[in-house]
Amino acid sequence: MTGRAKRKPKAFQESGTGNTVVKKPCTDGSKSTQLSQVNSNQRDEILQLYKLQMPEDLYHFWDICKELCPENPCGALKDTLGLQLVGPFDILAEAHKNSNNPQPNFHLHWRYFYDPPEFQTILKGSEESQHHIGYYRDTPDSLPSFVGENEAKKGCTITQMGDNLFAAVYLFLLRKRKEKGTKNEMGEDFDSLEAKLRDRAESLSLSLEQKTKVMKQRDKKVVTKTFHGAGIVVPVDKNDVGYRELPETDAGLKKICRAIADARNDEERVKAFGPLQEMITFVQFANDECDYGMGYELGIDLFCFGSHYFHKVIKQLLPMAYSLLKRNLFGEIVEAHLSSRSHDNLDQFSAH
Repeated sequence: MTGRAKRKPKAFQESGTGNTVVKKPCTDGSKSTQLSQVNSNQRDEILQLYKLQMPEDLYHFWDICKELCPENPCGALKDTLGLQLVGPFDILAEAHKNSNNPQPNFHLHWRYFYDPPEFQTILKGSEESQHHIGYYRDTPDSLPSFVGENEAKKGCTITQMGDNLFAAVYLFLLRKRKEKGTKNEMGEDFDSLEAKLRDRAESLSLSLEQKTKVMKQRDKKVVTKTFHGAGIVVPVDKNDVGYRELPETDAGLKKICRAIADARNDEERVKAFGPLQEMITFVQFANDECDYGMGYELGIDLFCFGSHYFHKVIKQLLPMAYSLLKRNLFGEIVEAHLSSRSHDNLDQFSAH
């Protein structure tokens, strides 16, 4: 097997021991410190149901959507941008109290086919492409590192859209307007919404940049991009312990995956699994030597490839990696997702 390009120099990687949990992203002054009007009971309920801390920009965004459409804040952007507020916003709208499903799994609520455990959907768009926008966290106990978007019908790629929800929607609006052209009936609506987003973001000291300073700092800690492109972060100590590269390039790994997924029969498939089995053995060695990032990367890549033939291997790799990295909640999420992974029935509040 051919090796990957050399990893980044140690100076560009996160320090800490192999078991250290990634610290919460520090702010550079671009993040809001003002509190929204959402009360503590609602915040506590979201934390209890999701076991994830929400950033303040989510609550500020709820405030502005309530102003835009008091009777239906979750649909405030539907006519203009085709976006619906979902996920934690459904809790704020108390939609979960009218759920047709007696036991909804909130971690699977609007969890699309290619969403890794690090990704949490907060806005859904086109049904055709299954476009959605969400928070991406590097660890379950940290605030999101950025807001990303994915189109599940097109693939696993996660595109960064700023470090807060105002930036993501603002950037989406600019793109939407460019696609439609300047002369269209939605022009005034676009202008009005753009002004509101700009003014509110400015008053809250929220950046509207697609790539903020904090996000660039995170890039230096990313040990590998993975198939989804958003990258993964693991603690790497001063002795370079924490991550080692897979013995295959991304292109090489995809070729191995395709051979397995496209095999004409079980005999061919078992043979095609050979190189992957060898990599799994390397992961076991890496875990023994505290290079937990290797199994994490391989598990995420196989998850992103999307074939059900890898689900068993992913269940071996990712929960173990998350456990070793002390990100156990992500392990629970991926196991639940794999047990019912689908492009359909994503609304946990409807009876399946």
